[in-house]
Formats: sequence, C-alpha cells, structure tokens
Amino acid sequence: MRLAGQVAVVTGSSSGIGRAIALRLAKDGADICVNYHAHAGPGEAVKDEIQQMGRRAIAVGADVGKTDEARKLIAETVAHLGRVDILVNNAGIEFREPFLEVTEEHYDAVMAVNLKGAFFCAQAAAQQMIRQGGGGRIINVSSVHEDLPLPRYSPYAASKGGMRMMMRTICLELAPYKITVNDVAPGAIATPINVQVTSNPTLRQQLLSEIPLNRIGQPEEVAELVAYLASPEASYVTGSTYVIDGGLMRHTLSL
Repeated sequence: MRLAGQVAVVTGSSSGIGRAIALRLAKDGADICVNYHAHAGPGEAVKDEIQQMGRRAIAVGADVGKTDEARKLIAETVAHLGRVDILVNNAGIEFREPFLEVTEEHYDAVMAVNLKGAFFCAQAAAQQMIRQGGGGRIINVSSVHEDLPLPRYSPYAASKGGMRMMMRTICLELAPYKITVNDVAPGAIATPINVQVTSNPTLRQQLLSEIPLNRIGQPEEVAELVAYLASPEASYVTGSTYVIDGGLMRHTLSL
C-alpha cells in the first residue's frame, strides 16, 4: 500500500468525485478526513466505508468557503489523525445564469468555495506539512474550464482559472519543502452537479457529440489520476494541470 501511514484530507468528499477520491486513497492505505458541508449523513456513510476497509477515518462538517472553517478542517484532522500528508481541494459549486444576470451573492458564493476555500485549505495544510516535515501533496480538482470558456457560468470559470494560477504560483513557494501542487481538470463526469445535463436526452446527446470518446467519464477515473499524483511515483511532478476529459478540449479547440 503506497500511501500507508499517510493522512489525506478530501474536501467535498461526501458524494461524487470527492467520495471516489476518498475511497481510492484509502484503498492505497491512507487514513482519510471526509469533509461534508451541510448534511452529515452522506459524509458519515463514506467514513464508515473507509473504516470497513481497515483505514482510520473521520467525517468533519466544514464550509470551506469560510476561512476559519477551512482552517478548522485541517486542525481537526491533525487532532484526530495526527498529521496531514495529502490535501485534495475538491469542493466546488456553480450556478447557471447569464453573465448579465449574475448576482453578487452568487458570485461571492462560487468564489468563496471554489477559490478562497482551496487557497486557505492549501495554506493551512502546507503549514502543517512544513511543521511535520517530509513534504506533501496538494491536488486541486479544477476543471477543463480553468482554460476553456463556459458561457452562463462565468463566476465558475473565473474561479477555476484562478485556481490554475494559484497552483502555478504556490508550487514555486512550496517546492523547497518538497510539497508538490497540481491540478486535475475533469471534463464531463457523471456526478450530482451534472445531473441536469446527463438526465436530459437532448442535452446529453449534445454533450456526447463534443466528446471524441463519446461517453461521460466516471468519478472513479478521476480518482485514479488523483491517486497517482498523491503517490510517491509522482514526486517529480509539480505545477501542472492534468486534463481528464475524453478529448473534449482537443475537439473543441479544433473547431
């Protein structure tokens, strides 16, 4: 088990991609802090699954869009599991609305969770990694829309573009401490956040027509990529975005 003895924090891990990542890292031997926002039940269920695998696990409720709660998430992990070796910034939200109708409330909510939360979770985790020594891994679940425009989701796209430059900048500052920082950029993945598209036959077919592999990805496929970046085999990998989108971006950019 290549992550035995390590502790991972996965934000937004009570469902979807975050859940798949938490379970995958546990399979590799990591102990896990499962993070949920408002509803404890799904987070506790993921925690129970991990414990049944023989790993230690806790479930911590925290709104990572609030800096004090983001810091509390890391502190709770250290208090119960002893250390932090891996942080996966997965939590994210979005609102579908034209740019001309975006409210300040929606803008602030998206930026708080997607970018501010990732920033201060990364800061708190890196501070802990430096205190304990031995390096660490920070992995952001970004999106193809850190680079690809997304009409009607302008705050979301802006937050993911900000995440890319955050990653590219802090990887330089953290490299002397052997802490790597990378982004994973999924395309269309079968998760609750995409259900409005994937459950509508017309919208689903339109989406599939833009994906060369002609299918929607699964959370477990994203988790495999995250597991690699969290592993010792990725010790020379930092400052990069790894796209997992079935060829969506290549197809779109070739039109």
